[in-house]
Amino acid sequence: MNKIGPPELDDRLSTGASPYILDIRPRKSYQRSHIDGSQNVPVYNDLRRGDDAELRQSLSQIPADEPVVTVCKAGVVARKATTVLEEEGYEAVTLAGGMRRWSGYQNGSLGYRLASFVRRALP
Repeated sequence: MNKIGPPELDDRLSTGASPYILDIRPRKSYQRSHIDGSQNVPVYNDLRRGDDAELRQSLSQIPADEPVVTVCKAGVVARKATTVLEEEGYEAVTLAGGMRRWSGYQNGSLGYRLASFVRRALP
């Protein structure tokens, strides 16, 4: 399964090669903060429990003719959404680290910078 990091997603968003961003977090979490242009299909709790029926029923809301980036809190549950989308023929990737990493990237937090350094330093 493929992932995309915040810097690469940010580059795509700024160059107009924007993918469809599917934020699966609960509506209240999405309303507090989200990536500009993202769409919310709140199936996080269902997928966390292993139930993908609601996501499969929501596929008509997700364009099949463009790449999809799935987003959740930390990237773990979004991987399940990415798997479902891939099974259904979508070109999909997961935002690595989810909104936590995206927020750290956007804010230039020390934690994000240190984690990025460590990821680059390790083989």
